[in-house]
Amino acid sequence: MPAAIVALVLAVIAIALLYEAVASAFGRTPARWRRGVADELATRPLDDLWVIAGAVLAALLGLWLVVLAVTPGLRGLLPMRGGAPGGVKVRAALARSAAAVALRDRLLEVPGVQSARVKVGRRRVKVRARAHFRPLKEVRGDLDRAVEEAVRQLGLARRMRLSTRVRRPK
Repeated sequence: MPAAIVALVLAVIAIALLYEAVASAFGRTPARWRRGVADELATRPLDDLWVIAGAVLAALLGLWLVVLAVTPGLRGLLPMRGGAPGGVKVRAALARSAAAVALRDRLLEVPGVQSARVKVGRRRVKVRARAHFRPLKEVRGDLDRAVEEAVRQLGLARRMRLSTRVRRPK
């Protein structure tokens, strides 16, 4: 949101400057504010306090935008479904790591599962489990049903693709 606001402000300024440049290229006299800015920039020395303050402000704004660009933002959150139709609009999200822990705990309840690792991405859930006393096909079927039910109960807005892999311990 901050980057969008800054981009909108800069776009308005750029459009105004472009309009002035095109208008003066077609023979219109420049606007009074443009002549005043040009005179100020031509006569003001570089060690003036206002010039230094403007440069520092521009550098801080640029640094802030770079920091916003490299931070992850909300990629670690999974959006959840809103409220019931006609009800209160609620915006909620679930951390991917929390979803992975909840799914792993749910999968360890499946009979025959010794251990489970769950990786929750933005669009996919990957499950790797180890089965110890039941046939692998039965465990895989139970795991698939348990994962589908658990993901459904999380209430995520987007449907997740599921990938399940079951092996025996070494």
